[in-house]
Amino acid sequence: MLFGELYNHTRLRGTVQQFVDRKIVAPEDRNRFDTIIRSTHRLRDSWLAEAVMVILVFTLGHWVWRNIHLSPNMATWYAAMSSGLVHYTPAGYWFAFVAIPLYKFLTLRWLWRIALWYQFLWRVRGLPLRVNLFHPDKAAGLGFLEKSTLTFALVLLAQSATVASSIGNRIWHTGARLLEFKIEVATTVVSQLVLVVFPLTFFVITLERAKRTAGRDFGTLASAYVDGFHEKWIGGGLPQTGELLGNPDFQSLADVGNSYFFIREIRPIPISKGTLVTLATLVLAPMLPLLLTIMPLEQIVEHLLKAVL
Repeated sequence: MLFGELYNHTRLRGTVQQFVDRKIVAPEDRNRFDTIIRSTHRLRDSWLAEAVMVILVFTLGHWVWRNIHLSPNMATWYAAMSSGLVHYTPAGYWFAFVAIPLYKFLTLRWLWRIALWYQFLWRVRGLPLRVNLFHPDKAAGLGFLEKSTLTFALVLLAQSATVASSIGNRIWHTGARLLEFKIEVATTVVSQLVLVVFPLTFFVITLERAKRTAGRDFGTLASAYVDGFHEKWIGGGLPQTGELLGNPDFQSLADVGNSYFFIREIRPIPISKGTLVTLATLVLAPMLPLLLTIMPLEQIVEHLLKAVL
């Protein structure tokens, strides 16, 4: 999660710059755009926000963790309860007051970063964006936002690893079976995907409006071109074969059709199935070793090879 912060910062900086490089943010709105960026950076680097996180981790967070993981008359390697009091082992003190709080603090800081990304995109959405109606990315020029979801890949991997370790503990120490956790695994995948994809839905109205406008404007242009094509090549009688071969008018007609295809395929959310599959694979990756609890490695490899080949 620590390394992921550097990766996230570097990649998102390039993503944000695309609003300017693609001229989606007009020059006259650049000051407003820069103000949004500076405001977001101030909140990201706020010592007050991190101080609140630390307080929450050692108060509410510790209370919740203790009430979930410790029960009366139950002893573990890190603590035991008797007469309502918790008695930590030496390793338990480190676990309860260093390891767990550090993990929760990093998790809260990541959630704060994601929340700031949400508010940044929401505020940018309110600017008079100049989307490119005929851009081939099928997202009116906003296709670059798709890559922003991958900047959170490492934190998704970390959270999934935590869930996988929890399931593994219950399998090896309580005799549970992997198939009993189908709902937990599915919930983890769906919730993690929604977490990073949801802010892209802020541009649904913008993209739907762009699709309607592009369809109307290009439809008028295409009609004029097709009418001229018909008048030139068909209205005056069928041309000679020699006139047809290699004539650029026919290639232009095909180009008009391809351009209309890009408009028709504009997506309401700037993300593709391929990126969703990549994200889902990242989330599922820490779960794969758990398959060894229900089938041998050779059988797993055989299934994977069949799926790939």
